Amino acid sequence: MLRFCFSARAVSASLLTVAFAAACTRTTAVSSSSYHPRARAITVTTVPLLVKEQQATLPFLAAAFAKGGALEGKEVYAFSPSTLTVVEGDTIHLTLINPEDDVHSFVLPDFAVSLPGNKTVDTTYVAKHSGIFPIVCAVQAHLPMMSGQLVVLPAAIMAGADTTASTNRR
Repeated sequence: MLRFCFSARAVSASLLTVAFAAACTRTTAVSSSSYHPRARAITVTTVPLLVKEQQATLPFLAAAFAKGGALEGKEVYAFSPSTLTVVEGDTIHLTLINPEDDVHSFVLPDFAVSLPGNKTVDTTYVAKHSGIFPIVCAVQAHLPMMSGQLVVLPAAIMAGADTTASTNRR
């Protein structure tokens, strides 16, 4: 009788192992699906950090902007957010906001948009290749400080995450 119970436990353990293996196999099959590119809406705003107009508020800037000062001929602006993360193949609907009077630009290696003062520009960009790409403002006085990066994740590594997320929502 003891031997039969042991065998029943062994059979139960084997069935659990088979069920677990089947579940793993199903997960692997789901993970091998391809990523489906998405449309993503991203808003980026230009932000003045240290600019000449702030000299009355921040008196140390007068020396910084003066001849020989640390910011001579420069102003410090930023993009907010400065890092954008998408997946290869995604279409990015960008809303670029420049709330001030200075002209800026939003430049990627294969894409450039002028940002006039006190304007909002809507544009679209397709992330065709994975990698990390610099974003800059091409106004010479704003370089190198006004910069950021576009991080494009490979679609292949996102395939399982995309399918798993869809499966978990059901």
